[in-house]
Order: sequence, then structure tokens, then C-alpha cells
Amino acid sequence: MTDLNPQAKQMADESMVRNLAAQAQAIWPQEIPLIRRYPLPSEPRILDAGCGTGEVASRLAELFPQARVLGVDIIDPHLELARSRYERLAPRLTFAHQSVFELEAPEGSFDLTVCRHVVHAIPHPDRVIAELARVTRRGGYLHLIPEDYGMLHFQRGALDPREFWHVAPASFGAATETDLFIGRNAFGILARMGFETITVDYIVVDTLRVPRNTFAAILGAWRDGYAESIGELTPISRESALAYFDQMIANVRDPHGYAVWMVPVVSARVPLDGLPIG
Repeated sequence: MTDLNPQAKQMADESMVRNLAAQAQAIWPQEIPLIRRYPLPSEPRILDAGCGTGEVASRLAELFPQARVLGVDIIDPHLELARSRYERLAPRLTFAHQSVFELEAPEGSFDLTVCRHVVHAIPHPDRVIAELARVTRRGGYLHLIPEDYGMLHFQRGALDPREFWHVAPASFGAATETDLFIGRNAFGILARMGFETITVDYIVVDTLRVPRNTFAAILGAWRDGYAESIGELTPISRESALAYFDQMIANVRDPHGYAVWMVPVVSARVPLDGLPIG
């Protein structure tokens, strides 16, 4: 049986708390106009599925002061941290232990369903997307960030980062039954399922648009959380993974260096007559 949470160890590691914070700092400023384009009611109901530590659920609650936002996740320490950090936004913002594979909300409960940095880390993304659609009202929207690890580019040094990003994600994904290149595949999944008004945009996390320390913090958290597993599950040793990450971090911190992570943002509308059955 496929493990529905093959990255449980990494998700629960303290490095993930740092990663979620740095990713939100890097991505959210460019993401705001993409969120604002959805035609939401004056008091929208918003779901953040796989909310982690609440970094973006809290930002959604602040962006829409009349909204009621629910963040769900299966990592209880993350949920506890979110509740303590964002108590000031309760009761409009709440958090609950729920799996994205089996949400507890009735059909059509939310006007906007957000799922960021999740579908690349789990098997059966189509099942999850169908579940997200189930709890979204007809005419409502899904807002996804499906990561794609073929969209990271760094300057070459003693090591060539292209070799790392070619080998590590493919091997790691095969070992965990996940698609670490799902960013480029998300459009096709949504189109085949019958979603409407599908858009694909890109947030550019690079050394011009994002503070170098923030970009470096993302890479440092990835290094600390994943180097050991990369050594176990891919042809790249732990020591080599650390060396690659350290070189990429140095590239980002170098005031004369340039690096970029293209982050796909994919949205889709649930048809008014619902998704086709099957």
C-alpha cells in the first residue's frame, strides 16, 4: 500500500518550520495579486489545505478581513504553533487536524481552496485535487502551488547544480511515489478532470526580487531537512548533497551571483454543474 505521507519525517522536522517561514516571505508578496483576482463574496470562506504552521492561512485572514479561514494539516506540532502564533485572528482563523485525502467539510463549503507546497510531496495528487474540489462550491476556485524541481537554476561552480536537480528529484520521487516535477503536469491533471478557467502563472524567487538571505534560508532548510534522505534514496550521497546545497547557498549570498526558482501558481474554477463523474 502506498504511504500517503512519505515525507512525514521531513515535514515534522524543525527545518520545515524555517522553510515555511522563508517560503512565505519570498513568495507571498508576488502571490497577493494572484489571490486578489478571484471573484470572492464579501465574506468569503477560505480553506488552506496543508497549512503547516499557518504562515499563509494567517496572511489570507489578514488580506480578507471579513473572511473565515480554516487551516488543516496532519502535523500536530505545526498546528499548535499556528494556533499560538495567530491567536489574535481567532475566531475568524481556525486550525484543525485533517488529511487532504479526506477532509471533514461538507461539499461546497469554501469559496476559495488553497493548497500550497503539498501536491508534489504526496502520492495520488489527482485524488487530493478531487477532494479539494469536493469541498469547494461550484463556481469557486482552487489555488495551487505545485512545486517543480526542474525549475531551479544556479550558477556553476566546482559542482554543477544542474546535475543535482536532474538526478535527486527524479530518484527521490521514484522512491517515495511522488511527482517532484508536478508543476509542469498540473495543468493536464486539472484539464482532464474537467476544471474550467485554468491558469498557470509563475512567481520568480530570485536574487533580484527576493532578499538573498531569504532565498538562502529556503535552501538551508532544504539542506538540513533533506540531505540525509537524499543520501538514502538517491545516487547522491549525503555528503555530496550537503556540498551541492552549500555551493548553491554561496551562489545566492554572493552579491555578484544570480540564481532563480520559478514557482508555478496554478488556479482553476470548479464548473457550475460540477466536475464530470469519473
